[in-house]
Amino acid sequence: MTTILFSAGEASGDQHAANMFLEIKKHQPDIKGIGMGGAKMAQAGIDIRYDSAGIGVIGVVEVLKHYGEIRRALKLMEQIISTERPDLLVCVDYKEFNFKLARFAKQQGVKVLFYVSPQVWAWRAGRVKAYGKVIDMMAVIFPFEIPYYEAENVPVRYVGHPSVDKVHPQHSKAEDMARFGLDANQRVVGLLAGSRANEIKRLLPVMLAAAALLQFKFPDCQFILPQADSISDELLSEYLDDSPVKVTVIKQQPYDVMQCCDAVMTTSGTATLEISLLTVPMVICYKLSPLTYWLGRLLVKTPFIGLPNIVAGKAVVREFIQHEATANNLATEVGRILTDQDYRETMQENLQAVKQQLGQGGGSKNMALLALEML
Repeated sequence: MTTILFSAGEASGDQHAANMFLEIKKHQPDIKGIGMGGAKMAQAGIDIRYDSAGIGVIGVVEVLKHYGEIRRALKLMEQIISTERPDLLVCVDYKEFNFKLARFAKQQGVKVLFYVSPQVWAWRAGRVKAYGKVIDMMAVIFPFEIPYYEAENVPVRYVGHPSVDKVHPQHSKAEDMARFGLDANQRVVGLLAGSRANEIKRLLPVMLAAAALLQFKFPDCQFILPQADSISDELLSEYLDDSPVKVTVIKQQPYDVMQCCDAVMTTSGTATLEISLLTVPMVICYKLSPLTYWLGRLLVKTPFIGLPNIVAGKAVVREFIQHEATANNLATEVGRILTDQDYRETMQENLQAVKQQLGQGGGSKNMALLALEML
């Protein structure tokens, strides 16, 4: 039986791998999927050998804290490659870990398909050569990434951004407003504090403080938070129970939540593209440990961290990073989005252009076909 080993270390990778495997099964129903991932991959029928929920961390300090656990996961995955000899290793994002795993697989003669390129356009472009030595194919999700790999003769394929296919609310906005208990005549502000525990700890308190400022200025404001699968009820209640602001928490319906919003405060990451695809005005914020931030300032070459701004090549939405990510800055920007119609409409037009640049989608299907082609 043909076996694919998947390696996904974060919530977004778990979703991408699951979608890809479901597409593969349509073409080859008897194929076997095993690997490291989460609930979405398990639901898709992949045999989860290592639950990645505890190792989806970002930043130097955070990785060091979880180093033992990450190392255990890597050893287990290497052991699976040695003993079970999968026909293909699909590495989904989670760059540093998957680079090491890909190198090991290559040494063992296992083909490697890497899905979601490291951000070589932002920093360490020299990594292209290094990745070229350990993979058989790089599947990129932005068209502007192709030339970096072609320049070094590394096999590359643009498969489309996976978000384009999945960002579809299940209900109409009017239905969602009623389902979520929101007043259709009042403004709605979304709080997207991230899918990692350390993001919630750093950013949710700031967003809640901004929400309190907004509620004082706009008493008719309603606040809503889509809870990521990777975030526990207990973690959220630590912050929400003490908040003076009422926040409606909704599980497993992020796009229905997003479409209800007049404005969104969001952490940097894939969510910013998802919000762009729904053309909802937003403000991006992010906080890292001081050491990680300092290293980032030294290494990162791109002027933006928000994906809508990177895709557009200009500042489409405001970004508040590290010490600038304050309740006052967030509240002021959301207030402007809510009250300045020209500003709001210009932002929506720019987000519409970002949406067009991301193309027609078909990412999961294209990935499935690419994997089958390699097999």
